[in-house]
Amino acid sequence: MAPNTSKATLFPILLVNFIDALGFSVVIPFLVVIVLKLGGHEVVYGFLSATYSFFQLIGAPVLGNWSDKFGRKKILLLSEAGTFVAWLIFLTGLIIPNQQIKLSNSFIFSIPLLLIFLGRALDGLTGGNTSVANAYVADISVKDDRKRNFGRMAAASNMGLIFGPLLAGLLGATILGNILPVIVTAFISLVALLVIWLRIREPQVKKEDVPAPTVIKQTNLKGLKEVFNLPYVPYFLILYFLIFLGFNFFYVGFPVYAAGQLRWNVLKLGIYFSFLSGTMVLIEGPVLSFIAKRVSGAVLVITGSLILCACFVLLKFESMVLIYSSALLFAIGNGIMWPSFIALLSNTGNEHVQGKIQGFASSAGSLASIIGLISGAFLYHTLGSNLFLVTAAFMLLIAFAAIPLIRIEKKM
Repeated sequence: MAPNTSKATLFPILLVNFIDALGFSVVIPFLVVIVLKLGGHEVVYGFLSATYSFFQLIGAPVLGNWSDKFGRKKILLLSEAGTFVAWLIFLTGLIIPNQQIKLSNSFIFSIPLLLIFLGRALDGLTGGNTSVANAYVADISVKDDRKRNFGRMAAASNMGLIFGPLLAGLLGATILGNILPVIVTAFISLVALLVIWLRIREPQVKKEDVPAPTVIKQTNLKGLKEVFNLPYVPYFLILYFLIFLGFNFFYVGFPVYAAGQLRWNVLKLGIYFSFLSGTMVLIEGPVLSFIAKRVSGAVLVITGSLILCACFVLLKFESMVLIYSSALLFAIGNGIMWPSFIALLSNTGNEHVQGKIQGFASSAGSLASIIGLISGAFLYHTLGSNLFLVTAAFMLLIAFAAIPLIRIEKKM
């Protein structure tokens, strides 16, 4: 097989990544307000925030495996349809009257809140379309183009992270309040579904692309145990987990740090994350496309981890200049490290098992997100801003753990 990637071929996949990130981030500004309005409290909000990642942990490997068996396009359609239905359920929860069920003297649960939980759960369960999209990109890309194409995928996700909160803020200020952002997001999801149906083409895999014994061995894989028997896959999945774990220390710690110790308001936080995500789009787009041709993926992973280490050290100082410098370093470090790592991961296995590998990798990320958010909150409560020094040490450890990638990349 001689894959040939074009912008037209990548467009629906980039759109899927954008929709996923948009849907994930659009609820951030107002989700806690909805929970409190519907009779919930902080614990309910915590469970609701973890619902998406928990169900994605379950759904991602299943969808990845199905994409190997039934084709990437069919599963992309199925998962995007699930996202669309999930937003309709979420919207129903916002529209219907707040009917409350008194389960005890101290605990009241509402029907709208139950529907919102159901919507986030369904979106998480079908949210494994990211792993299927990564497998699709691996199918249609020659190895020399994979770092650049995964950079475009990451840039599309970051565009969603930029526009999600912005969309929620602007549309939420209208007379429809929090209902309008959800309506618009559901509509965009429907557009993505139509684009996948009309524009995406199923990758054609030829038998001669892979030696016959390898095909037989790998197409009969069942479950995590068999995936772990593939060369280098256990190492990649463990590294995937550790990277996500470190990132979630930052994502749970920094908002608390900024709002509490730095006394930032929502506007300042929004500007900061918009700057961070916007810079990352630039790094993962043209900048990575330029340097990926000149520097190996393993070196970019190690270098990016070291840059992230320096980024988290700067966060310890209460200086606006240093904090924004850390955002710049975060964008550079993550922008060159993460797409390069995903590209290397996509070189393990072959087209017949790539969906399964990406699915378990996505599950490892979801598990790390759940653990990282909970443990990161506990660590911040105990250590305060010293959590960022712990995160810096964690990224330094990841840099050393990534050194074997140099040898692995040469062999692959």
